[in-house]
Amino acid sequence: MGKTYMFVTAGERTGGGRPSEDRIVYAPHAPHAVVVLDGVSTLATTTPLGGWYADCLGMELTAGLMQAPDGDLREILERAIGSVTVRHGLVPGESPAATVAIARMHDAQVEALVLADTPVIPLLRDGGVDELRDDRLADLVTVQPRYQEYQQRLKDGEGFDSPDHRRLLQELRAIQMDHANRQVPGAYWVAEAVPEAAHHAMVRSWPAADLTGLLVMTDGVSCGVEEYGLFPSWTAMAQDCEKGGPQSVVDAVHSYEETDPDGRQHPRYKLHDDKALVWARLDTSAGDGTR
Repeated sequence: MGKTYMFVTAGERTGGGRPSEDRIVYAPHAPHAVVVLDGVSTLATTTPLGGWYADCLGMELTAGLMQAPDGDLREILERAIGSVTVRHGLVPGESPAATVAIARMHDAQVEALVLADTPVIPLLRDGGVDELRDDRLADLVTVQPRYQEYQQRLKDGEGFDSPDHRRLLQELRAIQMDHANRQVPGAYWVAEAVPEAAHHAMVRSWPAADLTGLLVMTDGVSCGVEEYGLFPSWTAMAQDCEKGGPQSVVDAVHSYEETDPDGRQHPRYKLHDDKALVWARLDTSAGDGTR
């Protein structure tokens, strides 16, 4: 089998009413590397927003991937978090944050890193899938009484704009902050102002010849498979990416949410989340590796 090339296409869409905090970043001189981030804003409005942090971290990550195209992904992420933290004087627990997914092809291997809920889904040539995901935040949140209460209130028709819905989300967010980047029971790890978080990321690699492609996305898109069942499988989502492009998949998820405007059928934090999706197709035919 000949050399494998990665061809990347992407789709993005804001949740509405404000700029998206999701980011897709390419490393221009590491032509087989892509980064997807989901910015997380702080509770205080006086601090920078998640989109700003995702921009800063994305730039540092692409620089790190270019400087060390075969470097350890966790170490590259650690240096990037540290650089942003020092440059902007960020304080742990008081700074914006971001989930991180990195997919890179190096030699004949595909390597990936996931920190928090931005999954990487490789599609195998034998027809299967191999999910790389970090579910620690979901494991923390979904057992909380406030989570179950806000879900039930939406099912009962209270809607996204009710004071109770906003209060419950704020209380859930406070619980999350108490467990972020800390060595406590139920902890989860996310890119923020703690470089050590990088060493808690999930990493894996696969022979490139074993894969047909990878889906890399924020949770505003993964819900199309996991919560909504709009796509019956990851394979079905990948097939739609091949047919109509990732933007068509992103738009389909967004349109589907419009059919459930109050969250009764699919309780969630808000009507629309920001959305970012990468389809990285792997091809062993002749080519030069350009996208």
